[in-house]
Amino acid sequence: MEVLKFTFGPFSENTYVLVDQKTKECIVVDPGMYDSSERAYFTSVLESKELKPTLLLNTHCHIDHVMGNAFIHDQFGLSPQTHVKAIEMLERADLAAKLYGLNYDLSPAAHTTLEEGKNISFNSHELEVLFTPGHSPGHVVFFNKTEGYLIGGDVLFKGSVGRVDLPGSVPADLVKSIQNKVYLLPEETIIYSGHGPETTIGVEKKTNPLVSEHNSIL
Repeated sequence: MEVLKFTFGPFSENTYVLVDQKTKECIVVDPGMYDSSERAYFTSVLESKELKPTLLLNTHCHIDHVMGNAFIHDQFGLSPQTHVKAIEMLERADLAAKLYGLNYDLSPAAHTTLEEGKNISFNSHELEVLFTPGHSPGHVVFFNKTEGYLIGGDVLFKGSVGRVDLPGSVPADLVKSIQNKVYLLPEETIIYSGHGPETTIGVEKKTNPLVSEHNSIL
């Protein structure tokens, strides 16, 4: 699958589109498009590539990762899928938006929940769902073993990790998620993070100053 990356909104959040190049069907992950210009740009890119979104996934439901859920629903008829422990946060996203002074169109309800051990089959592709709490109670990531990449949300960044000072964040859980789940993946695995540039498992295990392979300062 081709991975398309868009950076949207006041939090510079990374939205990903995973494209089946044979069928032109695609998965939208963490839509963060905020205003009309970002929505128009997103639509124009998909139209130029003749892409058809057929799945909407949320790694977690902090406001910056769900701001485009309503737009994707309105444009393509898709409801979000997320972990059951993220649903309460999704339902309260309007309160988070008010706290930050942001405009927000209410997300549709999540009708299907994601669980570790229940992989996502998408045409001839498969995404492994890993439960990775810590930054958020209901955080999941998506691992494409065949093509060697991870859609990592806000668990692990290049040289950093997801915030642990937000409601529901648990530093010890984030360390466990990174060391016991993410760092066990092949070192050449590319991490497409929720903010910032791409990195790899191997680089972060060796150089991440907050959580290394065996130690943490969180």
